[in-house]
Amino acid sequence: MIQTKFNNFFTDIEQLCLVKQMDYIDAVVYWCEENDFEIENVAAAIKANDVLMSKIQIEAENLNFLKKTARLDI
Repeated sequence: MIQTKFNNFFTDIEQLCLVKQMDYIDAVVYWCEENDFEIENVAAAIKANDVLMSKIQIEAENLNFLKKTARLDI
């Protein structure tokens, strides 16, 4: 059952961001609360997904949670 909830994690996060207009960090916290997961347990999955990790990193840098890294303007 736990694995089934976690299988939809990445699509659920994207949906929360689009439908509820949440930030990625807020969507992850919300998803964990709604599905009774510890944030520490999904951290490894987030690190393994380069796209989600990048989106969260950019968001955290914009909120000054992390030191800004150099990026190319595209």
